Amino acid sequence: MLFLLGSIVFTSWLTLSFKLLEKFRISSFQSIVFNYWTCVITGSFVNESFPIYQATFSENWFLWSLLLGSIFIFIFNTVAFTAQQIGVAVASVANKLSLVVPFLFSLYLYKEQATFLKIGGVIVAVLAVILTCWPSQQISKTNKSKTILIVIPFLLFFGSGLLDTIIKYVEQAYLNETNQNEFLITSFAIAGFFGLIILMIRLLTGKEKFDGRSIIAGLAIGIPNYFSIWCLIKVLKTYSTNSSAIIPINNMGIVLFSTLMAWLFFKEKLSAKNWAGILLSLLAIFLIAFG
Repeated sequence: MLFLLGSIVFTSWLTLSFKLLEKFRISSFQSIVFNYWTCVITGSFVNESFPIYQATFSENWFLWSLLLGSIFIFIFNTVAFTAQQIGVAVASVANKLSLVVPFLFSLYLYKEQATFLKIGGVIVAVLAVILTCWPSQQISKTNKSKTILIVIPFLLFFGSGLLDTIIKYVEQAYLNETNQNEFLITSFAIAGFFGLIILMIRLLTGKEKFDGRSIIAGLAIGIPNYFSIWCLIKVLKTYSTNSSAIIPINNMGIVLFSTLMAWLFFKEKLSAKNWAGILLSLLAIFLIAFG
């Protein structure tokens, strides 16, 4: 239970932190790049050594790590853009609406049991996240905002769903207590490497100016980011026979917690539909957890 709570709180902080970056006008992209190198350093301390060796590139999970790192950098930048342009609640909900993807994969790949209550919980969860981010305020904005409201949730749905599914598959097929940290740090290093290349190109072409504050922001984001994934893998290991329930519970908890924090600290307005979505989130968690 402690690992599950850790995953929820740390992941929620990641989305909320992008609002702080916007408030202080700190480059989100630069902060994200430094965040991943912070993850590498943090993981090395946890592992008490730098776990990437020449042999790492021949590990049977390395190609999955390469794919995961690529998705990391894409998803994080998309979430940052959504949180700043539309809102934390919408970013969190659009991201975690993808809970349906790993749920279905868990049923197909691992033959996990799908009870009537679990299926009902997922249906309620989908309705809950739609209501939670119902764009009653934003939809009246410009055509550009309307396009973002359609495209971004679509991208986050598939991207985040694929991310959770890959983590679950690799955890089941390749990971154990001895190589878990190596896999995580390698994935973060790949994301940081890709991000650094893009950042250098942007700096050299004059499309972006270096902001030293982004290094500090990267530290503040990177440490919780590492432990959010670390906690998720830990909880999946603990409840390995019931991952079809754990991932939806984790995602719905993130939606609920981040939405409430955005309302409290950033004064994001929630309509009656949004509050109805939050209440349905609680119902969905109950149905999935005890179904």
